[in-house]
Amino acid sequence: MSTTTPPPLSQAYGYGIVLGLGFAFALGMILTTWILKRYNQELQTSEMFSTAGRTVKSGLVASAVVSSWTWAGTLLQSSGVAYRYGVSGPFWYASGATVQILLFATIAIELKKKAPNAHTFLEVIRARYGAVPHLVFMSFGLVTNILVTAMLLTGGSAVVTSLTGMNTVAACFLLPLGVILYTMFGGIKATFLTDYVHTLMIIIILLFFAFTTYATSPILGSPSAVYDLLVQAAAAHPVEGNEGGSYLTMKSKEGAIFFVINITGAFGTVFCDNGYYNKAIAAHPVSALPGYIMGGLSWFAIPWLCATTMGLAAVALESNPAFPGFPLRMSSADVSAGLVLPNAAVALLGQGGAIATLLLVFMAVTSATSAELIAVSGIFTYDIYQTYFKPDATGKSLIYMAHCCVVGFGIFMAAFSTGLYYAGISMGYIYLMMGCIVSSAVLPAILTVMWKKQNRIAAAASPVLGLICGLIAWLATAQKLYGSLDVDSTGSNYPMLAGNVASLLSPLVFIPLLTYAFGADDYNFVSMAMIRKGHDSDMVSAADADSETASNSASQEIAVRNELIEKAQEEDQMLAKASKLAKIGTVILTLVLLVLWPMPLYGTGYIFSRRFFTGWVSVGILWLFCSAACVGLFPLWQGRGTIARTFKALCLDITGKRKPRKHFQVTELVAEESRSTSHVTELVDEKQ
Repeated sequence: MSTTTPPPLSQAYGYGIVLGLGFAFALGMILTTWILKRYNQELQTSEMFSTAGRTVKSGLVASAVVSSWTWAGTLLQSSGVAYRYGVSGPFWYASGATVQILLFATIAIELKKKAPNAHTFLEVIRARYGAVPHLVFMSFGLVTNILVTAMLLTGGSAVVTSLTGMNTVAACFLLPLGVILYTMFGGIKATFLTDYVHTLMIIIILLFFAFTTYATSPILGSPSAVYDLLVQAAAAHPVEGNEGGSYLTMKSKEGAIFFVINITGAFGTVFCDNGYYNKAIAAHPVSALPGYIMGGLSWFAIPWLCATTMGLAAVALESNPAFPGFPLRMSSADVSAGLVLPNAAVALLGQGGAIATLLLVFMAVTSATSAELIAVSGIFTYDIYQTYFKPDATGKSLIYMAHCCVVGFGIFMAAFSTGLYYAGISMGYIYLMMGCIVSSAVLPAILTVMWKKQNRIAAAASPVLGLICGLIAWLATAQKLYGSLDVDSTGSNYPMLAGNVASLLSPLVFIPLLTYAFGADDYNFVSMAMIRKGHDSDMVSAADADSETASNSASQEIAVRNELIEKAQEEDQMLAKASKLAKIGTVILTLVLLVLWPMPLYGTGYIFSRRFFTGWVSVGILWLFCSAACVGLFPLWQGRGTIARTFKALCLDITGKRKPRKHFQVTELVAEESRSTSHVTELVDEKQ
């Protein structure tokens, strides 16, 4: 709702959902972690905390990708661009931020193949280039995590405040509280499991909004009714730069500018965010590719349908007395703050819409925040603490450091987001600005695992030089066009466009120039394969000391190890095949989403007919149902065996018929080390 309109809900709803649901998820994940330890013999070592044993299946990977990429901005910013530019906004938002996930699948496969024991992408940087590039990329990675988390908390707190009147500062500090608790206890596996729950709830709420808008609402109730009101809105206040001033055309000048900003900025927030590498590392070797492909395609429907529903509903309902702030249109500040979706929800469903929006935003904010907490804890634990302060750190000390980082980063971000609120920096501003700051590290990061000739000088210098170019282009354009440097001028489309493009693309010049000027590398990727896991022997020994069951005999250990090594070799062959499929598949899907589908509609200036708009909406709803199957039902099907065994063991334990065994198998750790050694040998042989 408008910032001048009284909130539809009392503060009790805000505190109840933020604190109540937050602690409910925390308790649920703590219980789940205990159950997995008791009945599945999962020991929470530093490796398990940061990588989930590297065995996560494709269904959970897909749901985690969807959840991590479904920020507050995914729902709120996409609805805002639909309100500003019409039907082109949702599509440009969705396609412009889906291709990065699809392209990242290739990097995920290469990372699994070349550095099977890495914990973070930054470890790969250090293994190849040494300390200086490592510190440069670490800075870009941490800035990315800070900006993403800030956007989550500023956008989420703004919506909570607008819907309930809850104090914004309190929302900034309380939103991450429950997330900190369950992330501390469950690590990245808790993140995967809560991601699944959050994603499923988000999809259910979005389907509820879609069917209300296009089928059951007494105010709207059909695509035809929405279409008629959009035509009337275009006549009353035509969209500048759109074909015919219509909200129903893909040909939108400002929408196209947003698309370029979106696609360039999203590259930075995916390829510089350690959270996405964490998920690739945690995935089972053969699950990374299908997980990221399914996740990217499933995610596409969320901003597309959400914004096509709620953003256009806001435009259609502004002339209705039920709309908050009637008869005035929404201000630019309210749109940038992310209030389009809550306004539309309140106009459609009253208090029920406000509650649904509150749940929706809570799920989006907390699930993505959990991924950022794990990402930052991994950087501090492995790339700072273990690398520069205590190389021989034990598993217990690594876990302790990870816990401290989760708590410390959560508190820091709450305070930082509060500062942004008082400075008048909104979610929309951060979303558009992020690419100017971090996108210059994208190309050198990709080439680290994809191109053997990039040298350490190019890797270290090109992100910094690209950042300088991006900042100069951004601020100089704002000064030139508007004569001042403030939030309004620097947040406008043209300065953001110049800064994002300059930051992402300037390394195309710097990388080859520096590489060949100072001598190209001929890297053999051996040092990446030599990255070792954390030292968890102290925790494993302590667990085995408390075991009731004796360890396997030496002959059994050797047999199991050999079997696992053979299995790992088969997986390496499958990774090589997946690498080829990833490169082909992602190129085809990228061309479809960015060229073959939207460009004919843009080039012809076609204004949607009533039937075409109905079909457009119907495809979005069907796509979201497919997303629900991929990230809602498929993970349950994949995990049916584990779920059944765990439930059976729990029932037998409760009834006293059989107690669970307590011995923790550790032979897989040996097999992974053997796999890494085997991989190093293969790389050396290839080089020779």
